[in-house]
Amino acid sequence: MQKAIIVWFFTEKKNNLEELNNLLSDGWKVMSQKPMGVGETNVSVSLVIVEK
Repeated sequence: MQKAIIVWFFTEKKNNLEELNNLLSDGWKVMSQKPMGVGETNVSVSLVIVEK
C-alpha cells in the first residue's frame, strides 16, 4: 500500500514533520520525494510517497 503526503515546513514550530515521522515509526518507508512550489516563499513543501 502507498500513501502520498505533502510535507511542509515553515519554521521549527510550524510544520507537519510529526505526521511523516509517525508513519516512519509505524514501519512505512519513503519511496520518493519531490519538491513542490514555485516563486518566492518562506515555506518548503515536498510531495512524499511512502509505502508499507
